[in-house]
Amino acid sequence: MLSSLVTALKLPDLRKKIIWTLVLLGIFRIGNLVPVPGPWNPAVLDNLFGNNSNLFGFLDLMAGGALRRMSIFALTVNPYITASIIMQLLQIVIPKLQELAKEGTEGRKIINQYVRYATVVLAIIQGTAITIGLQANGAIQNPSLWDFVLIVLSLTAGSVLLLWLGEIMTERGIGNGVSMIIFGGIVARLIPSSIEVLGRMGDKGIAGISIFSIIGFLIIAVLIVAGVVFVTQGERKIPVQYAKRMVGRKMYGGGSTYLPMKVNQASVIPIIFASAVLSFPPTLAQFLPATHGLAKFLHLFDPGRFLYLTFYAILIFVFTYFYTAVSFNPVEVADNMKKYGGFIPGIRPGKSTAEYLDKVLGRITFAGAIFLTAISLMPYLIMYLPGFYGLPVYFGGTALLIAVGVAIDTMKQIESQLLMRQYEGFLK
Repeated sequence: MLSSLVTALKLPDLRKKIIWTLVLLGIFRIGNLVPVPGPWNPAVLDNLFGNNSNLFGFLDLMAGGALRRMSIFALTVNPYITASIIMQLLQIVIPKLQELAKEGTEGRKIINQYVRYATVVLAIIQGTAITIGLQANGAIQNPSLWDFVLIVLSLTAGSVLLLWLGEIMTERGIGNGVSMIIFGGIVARLIPSSIEVLGRMGDKGIAGISIFSIIGFLIIAVLIVAGVVFVTQGERKIPVQYAKRMVGRKMYGGGSTYLPMKVNQASVIPIIFASAVLSFPPTLAQFLPATHGLAKFLHLFDPGRFLYLTFYAILIFVFTYFYTAVSFNPVEVADNMKKYGGFIPGIRPGKSTAEYLDKVLGRITFAGAIFLTAISLMPYLIMYLPGFYGLPVYFGGTALLIAVGVAIDTMKQIESQLLMRQYEGFLK
């Protein structure tokens, strides 16, 4: 792998892409140190974002620590991700968007423009919600109307700037720019936090455990990462045979291939949906007095509580099936195969093929749903193991899935660049 990296750096065009990616990631990390102007209370901010068992701590993890500092990149690219998901769902119910999606590159450009407009709107909404939540918790000291507006505008501008940096990274760097920005933020937050956990575990006065527990913790972390890589790469290959066709005097088509159906077809989308839905109860509780009966009930859904974990698991399982059904249409796939003369050996083209694909999809989706549910609950479950109680363990959940997925995609892109030049790549 190291020799392949050296080879990649020797190629001028590939080296230029890597440098572009590193420079833009550096700008992102520098921007995380630029604070949003406002009458902040640093002690309250550190208390709110210092614990990943609450909503603010989870958001800070996804922002790479930017929320704890209240930097201009505190929203990161979350508004863009939300806008992209909403637009993808709207393509199913709005015929006009369906037509644009089928028009190829030009149609995608128009849809991407709609996503950018929606990103600005959602950034304003999310920035306003976070500002109100921080004010309710005392993190902002007696803000004026101008302070409120300035904070929201700064957060919105930072999110839009990150989207622009991500598009430049996609065009001139390696990998998807938006994904790389999320990856950079998560890694920047995960590594220091993990080192902190190991340090606290090594202190017998705090955790009361030995060096063997630290080794056990590292083994668990490696096994979790290996499991995520294994399932993320896992797919069911459906063999497809194409019949030969006579066009004029020439014979076209023929041969065999396969239809890949990924085990984790929905990726991290169900976890994001479930987190978004369950963020409403604790958010509403912030606007009520602590002694109010409804506030006490809503706090039962705080991250880490029993009701939260129960509904979290149920929603992830249900959303996995829902999003998989939205993103993969067996009837449409079967019709396209029939249109181009393709068929699955032993299965009649058309309706029988669609039923077969739907049956296979249901089985592998069940495995994918179990995997997503288990990996999302992993950080909470590890904290209840002997010696780990109360420690902010970050292995698992959305952060790990995104980090591993982006790392694999980036390695594949570098691999493809090297293979085009007939060099041995990373995945050998």
